[in-house]
Amino acid sequence: MALYNVMEEIVRNALHENIEQLHLPCKCERCQEDILALSLNKLPAQYVVNQDSRPYIRAMYTADRQGATKILSTVIQAADVVAKNKRCGN
Repeated sequence: MALYNVMEEIVRNALHENIEQLHLPCKCERCQEDILALSLNKLPAQYVVNQDSRPYIRAMYTADRQGATKILSTVIQAADVVAKNKRCGN
């Protein structure tokens, strides 16, 4: 059995849903992955063994306004750092 971090899926969705509002100077895959990595380093991991549990964890964070706000705030902060320190060369 493999471990799966549901938080990665949640943060990736938050990034993709809000990418236009972040006004990034570069939206390449490298910059998006950097934003994802910075965000995940600041948020608690939510590991599951059974991938059937993913919807419950996602629902728990998206239904909780405070949790959803924390995730979006973390993504915004990470996007700001990446925008100021691009490593992609674009």
